[in-house]
Amino acid sequence: MSSAPSRSSPDAVGNSLGIAVDEIIAAIGRIAASNPVVLIDGRSGAGKTTLARTLVARWPLRGRVQVVALDSIYPGWDGLDDGVELAKELILTPHAKGLVGVWQRWDWAVGEHAEAHAVDPALPLIIEGAGLLTPATARLADVRVWLESPATSRKQRALARDGETYRPHWDRWARQEHRHVTRDDPMSLATLVIAVP
Repeated sequence: MSSAPSRSSPDAVGNSLGIAVDEIIAAIGRIAASNPVVLIDGRSGAGKTTLARTLVARWPLRGRVQVVALDSIYPGWDGLDDGVELAKELILTPHAKGLVGVWQRWDWAVGEHAEAHAVDPALPLIIEGAGLLTPATARLADVRVWLESPATSRKQRALARDGETYRPHWDRWARQEHRHVTRDDPMSLATLVIAVP
């Protein structure tokens, strides 16, 4: 596990995610592939989206990198497992086979699928989201990241980000995350484990 500052402050979180980006970039360099796949998993509020954005800004390879957030795929508040399965079937498996993947955005406001998005197999791919790192998805990725963060810090960050929209669903979603962690042991599947205060 990577070291990180012990105090939970924006600077400490930023430092931890900066370490994560450095380590991911080093791992991508060792792979020497033009279209690597990076999976970022961690419980809600761990810093997955911020890490993905920072990684895109510092992407080490020439050309464009594609980013997919599972928040755009999960089919509702009970859809963690279904969202991961959709990502595997519609994005990761086609990408691994050199085929174009197509997924549909979930419209949370109306509770149904919306527009479709294509994923180019020739381009690098970052997918981030809770529940993502499973035995089935791990074999389809080059770099697999688990963000480990205390529940109190995560909840504070998640509710500061999403406010009252998320608060009534926190426990419901946390139970699905717990099931994923217990069943899939994502930390053991990760090539990089990063501590986020």
